[in-house]
Amino acid sequence: MKHPVTPDGRYFAVRCRLWRMVNPDLDEAERSKLTKRLMVARRAVRDAKAARDPEAEAVAHRAVDVAKRALGERGPVWWKDGSPDLNRRIAKNTPYADWYAQVTRSRHGGS
Repeated sequence: MKHPVTPDGRYFAVRCRLWRMVNPDLDEAERSKLTKRLMVARRAVRDAKAARDPEAEAVAHRAVDVAKRALGERGPVWWKDGSPDLNRRIAKNTPYADWYAQVTRSRHGGS
């Protein structure tokens, strides 16, 4: 993966922000089906924006949300240890701060 993943596999980091990973308990066939559905919905968002069709865009955004929830990227967390959801949080402001600082240093040649 081109973006670093937290040691517990719950998030990946992009531009200092944590994003929730897909639920690893999904079987490959289901994950693939849902990922395809997500890509179709994202293309629908793009097309609706290009067509300047706000109603179609709203429908497409809802389809993206449904797919992301089914994948475990939004909605209730898929882990069971009671840890809070830190999705979309700035990594340095979370319990992953030390991990993120280390990853950032190693990616930029620091020690």
